[in-house]
Amino acid sequence: MSPHRIEYVDLYVRDREDTVRQLTRLGFRAVGESPREAGDRRSTVLRGGEAQLVVTSPLRDGPVSEYLDRHGDGVADIAMSCADLEATMARIRRAGVRPLVSTRAAPDGTATAAVPGFGPVRHTLLQRDPDAPVAPPPGTRPVAGTAAGPGAVRACDHVAVCLPTGALRRTVATYEEAFGLERYSGEYIEVGAQAMDSVVVRSPSGGVTFTLIEPAAGHEPGQIDGFLARNAGPGVQHLAFLVDDLVRQVRTLRAEGAEFIPTPDAYYRTLTERVGDLAETVEELRDAWVLADRDEWGYLLQIFMRSPFPRSTLFYELIQRHDARGFGTDNIRALYEAVARDGRIPAAG
Repeated sequence: MSPHRIEYVDLYVRDREDTVRQLTRLGFRAVGESPREAGDRRSTVLRGGEAQLVVTSPLRDGPVSEYLDRHGDGVADIAMSCADLEATMARIRRAGVRPLVSTRAAPDGTATAAVPGFGPVRHTLLQRDPDAPVAPPPGTRPVAGTAAGPGAVRACDHVAVCLPTGALRRTVATYEEAFGLERYSGEYIEVGAQAMDSVVVRSPSGGVTFTLIEPAAGHEPGQIDGFLARNAGPGVQHLAFLVDDLVRQVRTLRAEGAEFIPTPDAYYRTLTERVGDLAETVEELRDAWVLADRDEWGYLLQIFMRSPFPRSTLFYELIQRHDARGFGTDNIRALYEAVARDGRIPAAG
C-alpha cells in the first residue's frame, strides 16, 4: 500500500532549454516531450539511469507561471508509483489527506491520482508493477533519445525538503500514516548559533527517500530559513543523484563549466581520522572538493552544485555510495555548512 519508487520529478522553470542543457551535462538524456497541443506549458522528459525528470516551462499565464512568480524555479510534483493505487489512496484518505485528483485513467490507460505533499509540491500517484522499468509520464510522447553528458546519473538517491519551524513532526507523521513511509533516521545539528532538525523517511522498498529538514526554534536564522524566504515557503531544496565515479565525473563536469560549492582545505586535514581509509586519496578528494562520510555499512562521497536558478531555489547533489546506507551527522553537517558558506546562497532570508 505504500509507493515503491519515485517515477518522475516535475521541475517548473522559466528557461526550459537551458535547464535541459544543464541536466544533459549531468548525464540525463531527452526521451520524451509533451504534445504541442498541451495547453499552457511545454515539457521535456529526461532520463538518467532510473531517474526521470520532467522539465516544464509556461507558454502563457496559468498554473506554471503562477508557481514561478511565487516560488521561483523548482520542484512542483514528485510522482510515485504504487502496486495497488486504490489501496494506497484508501490509506491516504484514512489519514485525513484529501486528494487533489481522484483516481482516474490517464491517456495511456495508467491509473493515476494526485494528493498534496508539502507547500506547493504535490504527489502524482501512478499504478505500476514494482518490477516494471521506469515509464514515460502519462500524456507525454517519446522522442529519439539524445546523447547524455559525462555525469552518468544512475538514480535519484534522495529528495531534500525544507520545512518551516514546527512543521517537521506533523510532516513526518503524514508520510508515515498516509504514504506508509518509515522513519529511517533523525539528526539534530548545531552549527554555531544556528541549528536544524532533520528526519529521513523511506519507503519499505528503498525507492522513495525524503530528507525532511526544519530550522530549530530559538536559534539564529540560517540557510534553511534563507531557502524558505526565497521559495516563499516549504519546498525541495535539492535533488541528490547517484553516480558511480564521483571524483572523475566532477573533474570532467568542472572542465565543461559546471559549478560546485567549494570545500575549504581545513575540512580534509582530519578526514582520514574521521572516516578512515578510503579507496580514493585525500588529495583526490581535496582537488575535487568532494566530501566523505562513513557509517557502519561503508562510506559515501558527495558534492553539492551551485544553484543554476536566479533565486537559488533548487540545487543538485551528486553522491557515490560505497555500501553506505544512511545519512550520518557529519554528512548533514557538511551540507549545512557547505551551503551556508557559499557566497551565492545567502545564509539567512
